[in-house]
Amino acid sequence: MTNEIALTNKKVNLKAVDFFCGIGGMTHGFLKAGIKVVGGIDNAVECRESYEFNNAPARFIETDIEKLSVEHLTDLLGVNADDDNLIFVGCSPCQYWSKVRANKEKSLKSAFLLKEFQRFVQALHPGFLVLENVPGLKTGKNSYLPGFLNFLSESGYVYVDSVVDISCYGIPQHRERYLLMASRVHGKLGLPAEDSHKVKVSDIIGESNGFKRISAGHRDDSDFLHTSAGLSNDNLKRIKMTPHNGGNRFSWKDTELQIPAYLGKDHCFRDVYGRVYWDRPAPTITTKFHSLSNGRFGHPEEDRALSLREGASLQTFPKTFKFLNGSIASIARQIGNAVPPLLAEKLGKHLIRICNNGDF
Repeated sequence: MTNEIALTNKKVNLKAVDFFCGIGGMTHGFLKAGIKVVGGIDNAVECRESYEFNNAPARFIETDIEKLSVEHLTDLLGVNADDDNLIFVGCSPCQYWSKVRANKEKSLKSAFLLKEFQRFVQALHPGFLVLENVPGLKTGKNSYLPGFLNFLSESGYVYVDSVVDISCYGIPQHRERYLLMASRVHGKLGLPAEDSHKVKVSDIIGESNGFKRISAGHRDDSDFLHTSAGLSNDNLKRIKMTPHNGGNRFSWKDTELQIPAYLGKDHCFRDVYGRVYWDRPAPTITTKFHSLSNGRFGHPEEDRALSLREGASLQTFPKTFKFLNGSIASIARQIGNAVPPLLAEKLGKHLIRICNNGDF
């Protein structure tokens, strides 16, 4: 309670620009923390409506960052150089550096967007920086991160960075992320303290949490969007044979339902077609969490994959957050690509504490 009082009586007036914002998971969390987000930048037109509806009055700037000039950004958002209270957030697309199988040639264009983010940092020299990305940004061969970190040090920034499992911050999923916080106005930084309590799937979804039982293919046309993708006849048989609460594909591997690609491959892809556990954090909510065949995304006991709203809730989007303008696959992609708002809120409150209490 003491911390919350301190936060509501903060002495600073932080504001932020959210680069590569998507539908605004980082923006939403920062706003809840008490940080004014003046705008988000992204080239995905499908994200505009959701971003602006849920994060007003923050503006959505639809553009490729490579085509955006520093002068145009300052004109659009009214930010100035050398503002000690300005935060730049950079959560660039991460498919190239992700462990999840992806078309590397297709994602190569986005692999080095950190250089573009650096261009704006170099020109405007904000007081704070926040990065959130996949661990591969730090560990990947030929990543630009070492060059960016050298740039920070040479530009007068101190920084702290680490790869963390965000379940340690109260997010109900195991999701390893690279986090960086940097400042040119404070001499020492630390990441937020980890929580001692892990939030479980049963704390978030299920009938007791407002999620009525539905079947595969259920369409929810309300804003709640408790919509589940349909299943083929064979996949419906497979999920029915999969034990509740963490069951996997091995329960039907010796039947006619076995998938030829997995014959003799019990050692790999062990989570595909599996069910989520009630009593653990969920697996990483990817852009295909709505698909039974793309990971451990089966409901713990209902014969279907996770619904759009269940995935969003495991990503810590509030139930009032509206996902607009998209198909099931599009909305699932927007949710899976987002920074969990609760993680963003904790990072935002941590920055406020640093500003209120000095170096931390």
